[in-house]
Amino acid sequence: MRKLLITALVAMTATSAFAADTTKDDVVEARRAYFTLLGHDMGALAAMAKGEVEYSAEKAKAASGNMMTVASYNAAGLYTPGTSNADLPGKTRALPVIWEDMAGYQAKGKEFYQALVALNDVAGEGRPALGKALGKLGGTCKGCHKEFRAKDF
Repeated sequence: MRKLLITALVAMTATSAFAADTTKDDVVEARRAYFTLLGHDMGALAAMAKGEVEYSAEKAKAASGNMMTVASYNAAGLYTPGTSNADLPGKTRALPVIWEDMAGYQAKGKEFYQALVALNDVAGEGRPALGKALGKLGGTCKGCHKEFRAKDF
């Protein structure tokens, strides 16, 4: 898992480092990969919090740590103008309002990050603490999805 995370981060970094040579499709692919990585560990934590899998402090800390690593990536290069679902139908669910209200979108990102830090602080302290913090984190995801992400491609 760690190798997958590192490989994806290197690929995303390479994508933004060579932004002049990348296409809008490449930007969308990297942005989707970024959120896929976050979602992978979010899903593992949710399964623990719900009791679908056995709670493990070590695995919970690893998953939240992975999310912190991904979230620390400077994702600005993943938001090239012209990469919304209106520009590239069928390739992204990112609504054009992201670029119309970038300050609002960034504020949602800050809320997510603050909730992620709180989750990371308690991930290894048992299922109840994990569930409570994960609920808050999930609320930030839902709030952003409601305003900035289309339901379908």
